[in-house]
Amino acid sequence: MLKVDLNSDLGESFGNYTLGLDGEVLEYVSSANIACGWHAGDPLVMDKTIALAKEHGVAIGAHTGFPDLLGFGRRNMAITPYEAYTYTKYQLGAFYGFAKAHGLSIQHIKPHGAFYNMCAVDIALSREVCRAVHEFDPQIILLGLAGSQMIQAAQEAGMRAASEFFADRAYMDDGTLAPRRMDGSVIHDQSIALARIVKMIKTGMVTTITGKDIPLKCQSICVHGDNKNAVAFVNLIRQKLTEEGIAVAPLEEIV
Repeated sequence: MLKVDLNSDLGESFGNYTLGLDGEVLEYVSSANIACGWHAGDPLVMDKTIALAKEHGVAIGAHTGFPDLLGFGRRNMAITPYEAYTYTKYQLGAFYGFAKAHGLSIQHIKPHGAFYNMCAVDIALSREVCRAVHEFDPQIILLGLAGSQMIQAAQEAGMRAASEFFADRAYMDDGTLAPRRMDGSVIHDQSIALARIVKMIKTGMVTTITGKDIPLKCQSICVHGDNKNAVAFVNLIRQKLTEEGIAVAPLEEIV
């Protein structure tokens, strides 16, 4: 049977500020990327989100970001590869403390926002992120953009890597995401997005923004759950996958 992972970014509330609908999203996903307190989240939120993921039987991963709460980790920072290494290991250590207390292991790691985007095109940064992860626990899976430098660096390090697919984003002919400033970069028609998911899983192909079919094989689908409409869409994705005979499973059962 075909299998695919559904992942979502969770644990992004901070102090008195509540972001996302974590409880609702956890009913549908198989892997949770939980903020480690730098771009979002805090110790209380981390602990509660990990506990909630355990309650729902959802595998957990560290969602490591830049130390940029004000910018939600979406602003590029001029960091060295060694800083990428230390940033990653620091956040993994904090995340591990809470995971261990709940009797859970870290399934995967997924950099967030600008950290993710910079690593996707910078092999030096990606290699140092992978070095930090491999030294910490070589069994941790790296979740990154398909065809990116992150996936390349993980393979070089002998790590397990999983590529993720963005159902509501258009792709360029080279396999990168279409810039948000480009018309058609975000797909609002849910029926089209669902069809793209099924096509990618069954054929390993995706239709780009120019109408060209390119190979793009991914093991995980990124879904958003920061509003009621998004949660409803996650539910639709689960229903569609079931109809197509595709099982939803955590990354550790796929990679």
